[in-house]
Amino acid sequence: MGIRRPAISTAVAAALIGSLGVPIVAGTASAQDGATTVREDFDGDGYQDVAVAAPGATVGGHTWAGYITISYGSPRGPDPARTTVISQDTPGVPGAAGDNQVFGYAMISRDLDGDGLTDLAAVARDYRPEDNVSGSVIVLWGRETGISGEGSVRIGAPADAQVGDGITAGDVDGDGHTDLFMRNGDDYDYHDVLYGPFGRDGVPAREQQVQVYSTDNSINSTTAGDFNGDGIDDFATFYVYENHAEGGKLWLGSKTGLSTVPQRLNSASATAVADFDQDGYADLATRIFANGDTEGTEEDPGTVKIYYGSPSGISQTRVQTITQDTLGVPGASEKGDQFGGQLNAGDVNGDGYPDLAVGVPGEAIGSLAKAGAVVLLKGGTSGLTGKGAQAFHQDTTEVSGVAEAGDVFGGSVRLLDMTGEGRADLVAGAPGEDLGTVVNGGAVWFLRGVLSGLTATESATDNPVEMGAPADKALFGENLSGGNGPGTVIP
Repeated sequence: MGIRRPAISTAVAAALIGSLGVPIVAGTASAQDGATTVREDFDGDGYQDVAVAAPGATVGGHTWAGYITISYGSPRGPDPARTTVISQDTPGVPGAAGDNQVFGYAMISRDLDGDGLTDLAAVARDYRPEDNVSGSVIVLWGRETGISGEGSVRIGAPADAQVGDGITAGDVDGDGHTDLFMRNGDDYDYHDVLYGPFGRDGVPAREQQVQVYSTDNSINSTTAGDFNGDGIDDFATFYVYENHAEGGKLWLGSKTGLSTVPQRLNSASATAVADFDQDGYADLATRIFANGDTEGTEEDPGTVKIYYGSPSGISQTRVQTITQDTLGVPGASEKGDQFGGQLNAGDVNGDGYPDLAVGVPGEAIGSLAKAGAVVLLKGGTSGLTGKGAQAFHQDTTEVSGVAEAGDVFGGSVRLLDMTGEGRADLVAGAPGEDLGTVVNGGAVWFLRGVLSGLTATESATDNPVEMGAPADKALFGENLSGGNGPGTVIP
């Protein structure tokens, strides 16, 4: 059965590039600095690394083929001398680059085979005119010499099946191995849990099928975390249908695997997970759909809600609401800001409480529409608040470049410790960044975490022109590894 939302044509994709708006589908997120500590260290040198997707890039003459770059951490942050570019034409990677495959559509970074090195599961999609969407999940194995195409495998159902929708990762049976949750075949109503460890042939230890749909809804976001504090991760799925938000479901993990009887959750456009108040329960940060309307996302000022964990799971009574009108939060809540368009968690100042990076891709800087910004909300004993919040954009002192209309800085965000100092640093994407004559080439920025929060001092940037990769309309920085899923353009 075909997926129950329309395929995207190249013409539609081109129109989306022009608008760089926020889509219905916000993507996935894995637990960060909460129930499950996720280290993203592909080469095992102690410095966290990051994968950056350029899903709009032309590869081998194929439009929207996409590629991924791997940037390795060092005491100075990302090491530009070690950046690796990987596409489906890279030797060892299954398949070949093709039109509309958007390699890097979603990326999950976890240790899948249990060797202590982080691996990268990358989704490639194939938008076909007959409204069927096929896809594949390709695992690039972590190595002490760094990730390459060598030995990479396709996991799940055959390449012509519908694979990879709603992908997220966690340990839902508590055995210490990473499990993947994703669509894994053409039966629309079901997703599979692929239990780790995975063999180097891509075969999981076992599989479990879960009926995630009972209506015509589509999954727009998934996430994982130990919300009830039992030491085992849980999965959450969120749904839309046409222009309506359709709520969510919480699937509790157990020693025997994922429960098949879910709890009801409120809707979510974007998600991040961490134990923001350090009470032993993972908490869920979400951007809400204003008035339950998915079509109004691009014009929405943006509201972030935090649902705190409890012994029974995600609480529906201990809920916190933060906007740009919240005391201490920089800026003001304005039409089209899209506050919370992307979310990611990590402990920036090293105080033991995770903080939340909030992408504000529609933020106007002066008169420059959709120039974009990132706001950092800080965690503490009371959870997230506006106290001490910070904002950064391309006109912030010491941030390289200048703000321009349509950059959508903050279109992707990631907090991880690339310098090895014990504090999370910010990686932020601006997929709409023009690079000289290159339109929508995209770029990413690195801001260091310090005791006071984030600092623009010694900030750095990278883009496909500088690394000699395909650049025109590449949308570099549209998506970052760690489970953020599709970014601000790809629906």
